[in-house]
Formats: sequence, C-alpha cells, structure tokens
Amino acid sequence: MTTGTIDRRTAPDLAEGEDRRFGDLVHSLTAEEWRTPTDLPGWDVRAIALHVLGEAESHRITELVHQLVAGRKAAKGRALVDGINDVQIADRAHLGPDEILSRLDAAAPKFLRYRRRLPWPFRAIRLPNPPFGLLSIGFLNDVVYTLDRWMHRLDIHRAIGRPFKVDTDHDRRVVADIVAEWAQRHGRPYRLVLDGPAGGTFAHAGTGEAHQLDAVEFCRIVSGRAPGIGLLATGVVF
Repeated sequence: MTTGTIDRRTAPDLAEGEDRRFGDLVHSLTAEEWRTPTDLPGWDVRAIALHVLGEAESHRITELVHQLVAGRKAAKGRALVDGINDVQIADRAHLGPDEILSRLDAAAPKFLRYRRRLPWPFRAIRLPNPPFGLLSIGFLNDVVYTLDRWMHRLDIHRAIGRPFKVDTDHDRRVVADIVAEWAQRHGRPYRLVLDGPAGGTFAHAGTGEAHQLDAVEFCRIVSGRAPGIGLLATGVVF
C-alpha cells in the first residue's frame, strides 16, 4: 500500500524526472569522482551507479528473477534487498564508467516503461523488507525506486562535494512524500518545519513532538544515513 503522496497516476512523471537528473549527474562525473567513497559503508560512487544500473536492468523478467533468486542466497540472514544489492553490484563489477553509462542510457527508458505498464496481479505481490514488513511490488515500483534514485543522487553529490541543487517543484514533491510516509509509519502527533526550497511546514493531530531542520537533512536522517532522535528515528523505505 502506498502511504505517501505519490500514487500510480503521479508516479511516472516524477520517476522520469528523477531518472533524467540521475543520468545527467553520472554523465558529468570525472574519473576521480567515480572512485570517491560515499556515506554508504563499502560503496563508492561507482558502486551506487552499478546498483542503479542493476535495478534498471531488472525490466527484463529473466534478470528480475535472477536478482530475486541470487539475492535471497546472497542475503545470508540479512534483508532480501541487501542480497539483491550485492548481486546487482557483483554481476556488473567488471564494467568501466563508459560501459555503465551506455547500459544505463539503454536500460533507464525501458525500466520506466516497465514501471508504467506493470500489471495489477504482479503489483499486488508482496516481498519482505525488514524492518518495514511486507511491501507490495506496486509500492516499490511507484515510490521506492524513485526515492532510491533521489537519495543516491544526493549520496553522490555529498561524496564529490558538489552542491545538491534543489528543484522546488520536483524535490518538494519527493520530500512531501517522504514526510507523509514517515508520519504514517510513526502514527503520532507531530509538527515538522523543514527549511530550504524543498521544505515546508507539516503537522498532524494537534500538539505533538516538534522538530525544525533542513529538508534534505531530514530525508538523510529517516533514510538511516544520519542519526535521529524521537520521532526522527522512524525510518522510511528508500
């Protein structure tokens, strides 16, 4: 079930915009930037790109099944998504930057078409994703893949030291969805003031825990990339 503001009607345009922004960023990377470590333990910029490529190439059913089966074996007691991430990167570890870019350019539009056309029976299938419980493929398709791209774009900007330029419309919609899902998951009264062009003021059910911080930093916290206190310790799926 989708718990935020992105639904099947609005999801494709937001996904297309995020794909374009991520593609523009990785095409601009220098040889040194590809090798830069990120905030994700053991992942440099190239590893993020390999993961995103693997995700995009799962538009082929044979590749999707391979990632699910091999990912379950690779997880070794961890969440399935961790095993899938490992498989996506390991299968493509031999690729250089030019090959990554070429394959991503080819796969991204096909993955977007796959996401637009995903049939209802398949959308209803639910997969385990601890600690978030069972998530439907429809929710992963409409929401999580886009949030994943967005957060990894931020990861790369932070790693290479380039400013993360916020598009008021696009990024504000992403942040609003993250806030909505965060509020749904903790289910308690709150007041949240997010600073910056992607931010806004959010509240529910009167007096509750109050926080004010930068909008992008809020997203990093609820993604688990930075520590959060109180309700900010409630995570969101990315």
